[in-house]
Amino acid sequence: MNDQELLAQIQNNDQLAFKELVKRYQKAVVNTCMGFVHNTDDARDLAQEVFIEVYQSIAKFRGDAKLSTWIYRIAVNKSLNFLRSHKKNSLLKSIEQFFKGEKNTHYEIAHNQSADSELLNNETAHVLNKALESLPENQRIAFVLSKYDEMPYAKISEVMDISVSSVESLLFRAKKNLQTKLVHFYTNKPKIN
Repeated sequence: MNDQELLAQIQNNDQLAFKELVKRYQKAVVNTCMGFVHNTDDARDLAQEVFIEVYQSIAKFRGDAKLSTWIYRIAVNKSLNFLRSHKKNSLLKSIEQFFKGEKNTHYEIAHNQSADSELLNNETAHVLNKALESLPENQRIAFVLSKYDEMPYAKISEVMDISVSSVESLLFRAKKNLQTKLVHFYTNKPKIN
């Protein structure tokens, strides 16, 4: 069954068709959200929110874009909204922790060698995520859709509602910006034996 047939059945209140839609797009939606939030639990929660919105809004879907494109747009918007609200909450939480004198016990590990390795892996992931988050929004969206979802440029242009050449330009600038932001980290990265 193609997306148009699936859409028609969902719009006729067919619950099995909606389950099929979720099954068909769940992994891609979670991957998209994960590319923005970098946390599996948050990505899964956001994916649930995406499908709730799809379910609530599907009757209004006019078909101006492909169904998959519409779902990706919702996933991107939910992820960006989450990041905006999370930044505010994260700042408040870190201020509270500072004044309460709480210690970050995330990196306390028993074995020294594995602790160093885990610390380096966590630091690398943190630096990469921070660099990605620092990109301008359109560059970040294009990069996440390209690298995390392995979406072709034509599909990214549909999701973002821009030309393919604009996608290419955004990805080129995103890669350059990431290289600039990460060159210092990778040239000074400690070695673990």
